Amino acid sequence: MTHARAPRRGGGFLARAAQPMVLLAIMWAVFLLDAILPGSFSAAFGIESWMLRGLDGVLLSPLLHSSLGHLIANTVPFAILGVMVALDGVGRFWAVTAIIALVGGLGTWVVNAPGTLTVGASGLVFGYFGYLLLRAFVAPSLGHGIGYAIIAVVVAVVYGGSMLTGIFGAASGISWQAHLFGAIGGGIAALALRPRGRPSTRDGAARSS
Repeated sequence: MTHARAPRRGGGFLARAAQPMVLLAIMWAVFLLDAILPGSFSAAFGIESWMLRGLDGVLLSPLLHSSLGHLIANTVPFAILGVMVALDGVGRFWAVTAIIALVGGLGTWVVNAPGTLTVGASGLVFGYFGYLLLRAFVAPSLGHGIGYAIIAVVVAVVYGGSMLTGIFGAASGISWQAHLFGAIGGGIAALALRPRGRPSTRDGAARSS
C-alpha cells in the first residue's frame, strides 16, 4: 500500500510569507531607483485624480513613495499584515492585493480633487486590515471562523486606532481616500474570495495498489 501525499495548496509557510516580502523588496528597489535616476517616478506613475494619464497609477502607485520616511512608515505594517494575508495561500495573497489596488486606486482617482497626486502602499495596508477583519465572517467552518476572529481581534487592537485615525483624522497631505477605499477593497476581496461549498473528502485520499 502506498500513500500519495497531496501537495499543500497555496504553498508552504515560507513560500507564503515570502510573497509580501517580495513586493516590499520591489517597493524599496523602486524607491532607490527613483532617488538615483533623473525625473520622478511618483509624478510619472502616481494616481493623478480625474486625469486619464493618471489611471496607470491605480496599479503602480502602491510601489511608489514620496520620501524615505513615507516608505519606512508603511514597511512594518505592510510586512506584518501582508504575511497574515499570505498565510491563506500564495494565489489568494496576490488576488487580494490586486482587488485592493484596483478598488482603492479607482476610488482614490474618483473621489480626490482633480489633479491630486497620490502614491504609497498605505492603501494596501488598510486593505489587508479590512480583509483580515471581514474574513472572520465568511470563514468556511466554525473552527476557521473562531481562528480568524481571534486574528481579527488582535489586528483590531494593534492597528484599529491608527487605521481609524488614518481615515477620519488624516493629517494634511495624507490621502484618507486611499485609506478608506483600500479598506473597502479589502472587504470586497474577503467577500469575493470567500470559500464556496465544502471541500471534497476525497481530496488527498490515499491510494492503494
